[in-house]
Amino acid sequence: MEPSPITTQGNIKMQVRDLDFYYGQTRALNKIQMDILTNEVTALIGPSGCGKSTFLRCLNRMNDTIPDTRVQGQILLDGEDIYAPEMDLIALRQRVGMVFQKPNPFPQTIFDNVAFGPRVLGLVRNKAELAELVKHSLEQAALYSDVKDSLDSSALELSLGQQQRLCIARAIAVSPEVILMDEPASALDPIATLRIEELIAALKDNYTIVIVTHNMQQAARVSDYTGFFWLGELVEFSATSKIFVSPEKELTETYITGRMG
Repeated sequence: MEPSPITTQGNIKMQVRDLDFYYGQTRALNKIQMDILTNEVTALIGPSGCGKSTFLRCLNRMNDTIPDTRVQGQILLDGEDIYAPEMDLIALRQRVGMVFQKPNPFPQTIFDNVAFGPRVLGLVRNKAELAELVKHSLEQAALYSDVKDSLDSSALELSLGQQQRLCIARAIAVSPEVILMDEPASALDPIATLRIEELIAALKDNYTIVIVTHNMQQAARVSDYTGFFWLGELVEFSATSKIFVSPEKELTETYITGRMG
């Protein structure tokens, strides 16, 4: 299958060129080409096991922690090769944050969850700055009004939807440029899912967002661009409106209309 053409228009935050990814001898991604635009939401869709989450984890080198894996090709962040030997992984993961499928708050207070990254990275000079940063991060994650009177309570006492927004606040607190979200609403009820979708729409004013989702309606609602993955291939990548209304590839249309996958 020929690599999907790159059809974005705008300021490019990340460029993916001829990306191959291997688990041992098994190639999980094949010649992926994609431009990820600044302050836009890019959705990755496709059936389970097609490479979406593997690709997402390539964008901040989370796959480096998996033994016997390797990458070929290039991923550029503002023109800088993130797989270059001199790349500082801590700095990379500060710039490209991650929110996982299942909320994973630390067994600490709400305040300490958000404060963790800024403390470790030395981003604040005093307690007042830290308190302001925690408040700002919680406000951006649409959670502050819920928890402003219980910042010293355990994060594990929050609802699942609140926990996921806390994890988003924790990611925001270290001032990332890109936020990766791996099915961030799949464990949530419909109301909590709506809150996450509304939050994504608000966050793209300040961040570049890439989201993996199995929910095609969600992709259509929240994203500006959509990439359809199938068996490790990027079959088609284009503006979301085009992907869902007039896809170029028959396989894309077949999947979106529910006739396959």
